[in-house]
Amino acid sequence: MIDTIQTIPLLNLSIAFLPVIAGIIILIRWSLNSTNAIYAVARMLVQLLLIGYFLAYLFGSDSAGTIIIILAIMVFSSSWIALGTIPSKRTVLYKHAIVAISVGGGVTLLLVTQGVLSLQPWYKPQFMVPLAGMIFANSMNGVSLAVERLTAELQRGVSYNDARNISLQASLIPVINSLFAVGLVSLPGMMTGQILSGVSPLIAVRYQIMVMCMIFGSSVISTAYFLVLAKSDLEPRILS
Repeated sequence: MIDTIQTIPLLNLSIAFLPVIAGIIILIRWSLNSTNAIYAVARMLVQLLLIGYFLAYLFGSDSAGTIIIILAIMVFSSSWIALGTIPSKRTVLYKHAIVAISVGGGVTLLLVTQGVLSLQPWYKPQFMVPLAGMIFANSMNGVSLAVERLTAELQRGVSYNDARNISLQASLIPVINSLFAVGLVSLPGMMTGQILSGVSPLIAVRYQIMVMCMIFGSSVISTAYFLVLAKSDLEPRILS
């Protein structure tokens, strides 16, 4: 396969908004929250346009320091967002989330970029930033689901170790489901993007296997480590 992905003209791109408009009309006719949907679509447009310009600049740069700063922002932001389900304990557990996501996600990112892909230079933005985003986002989701379930189990009077095990298992449901579904129900984003850009499906499959492994590994390691670290702050008392 040697064809490259075509550029979408803006006029053609506008056609993609026809189903969006239809969906908003349905919300309006059914007296549902159409304002929130319109705001979400508008925000999506602004965010994607801004990130498009930013990534174009970033991919053209050659600064390891810039990449490190971006990775740090990803970790700090994902750690804070992950604890949004328990705002009363957010400040107390924030340091644990940072450490857990840094270790679980960082080790996975290092193995993938330097072991599997052998990037040259090691911080190559075109690979480092998207892969880091996927890894830290899935670590964040794992921690978020786990801490919400953990607090619920502790409130029911379950012992910390039992609550920890239940929470880890619950946090992995989306990841496990994606492992079962890939190739049967869905063709994930990286694989689809590569195929559209002309890469052989056999090569795209290898990249997707790498992505699924790194998502599973980073999610389990980050979430499990967070649950271990959080024990000192949560075990002595039942959360209110």
